[in-house]
Amino acid sequence: MKAGYIRAMDLIHRLCLWISAVCILIITLIVPWGVFVRYVLSDPANWPGWLTGPLGFLRSVLGYDSSWPEPMAILLMIVFSLLSAAVCYRDNLHIAVMAVPNMLRPGARLALGWLAEICMIAASLFMVIWGIRLVLTTWHQVIAEFPMLSTGITYMPIPVSGAIVMLFIVERLWTGRLFAQPEGASIASVATD
Repeated sequence: MKAGYIRAMDLIHRLCLWISAVCILIITLIVPWGVFVRYVLSDPANWPGWLTGPLGFLRSVLGYDSSWPEPMAILLMIVFSLLSAAVCYRDNLHIAVMAVPNMLRPGARLALGWLAEICMIAASLFMVIWGIRLVLTTWHQVIAEFPMLSTGITYMPIPVSGAIVMLFIVERLWTGRLFAQPEGASIASVATD
């Protein structure tokens, strides 16, 4: 049963990692697009003569006032930040001061590890409970730039990431990997090489 749970957490971990990667890729594409539209297509007076035709065509087809790239980038950054934080927690890449646990005897170290994980459960529960309340409270509101998108949906990453971190906490407590060092097979190998 433990092996099945760990495989499920591996799958969730990989899914969070891929969603985070897609978010950062889209952000990388739309932010320059927003800058291009705002500063190039919106000001035909400063175009060089040889670019008037192509830029004029782009301006007529695509418009010259895109207000959506910045809020979209912010929404994607929220998803990226919260899901990648869950990934970093599972891979032990989060901020941890190891001086105290390394000074303790095994029993005290274990107690401190459990205390740290209980605090993480409390923080994650806060994210889940109050995140769900936030989603429900704002469900019928819309974002000005995306009138078809509920504001509640944009807050959904808060309770989702809190629940994912709780699942990762259960895995850590079940496997007894308190204060574990990042493994070579995790994304930590990329971050520490």
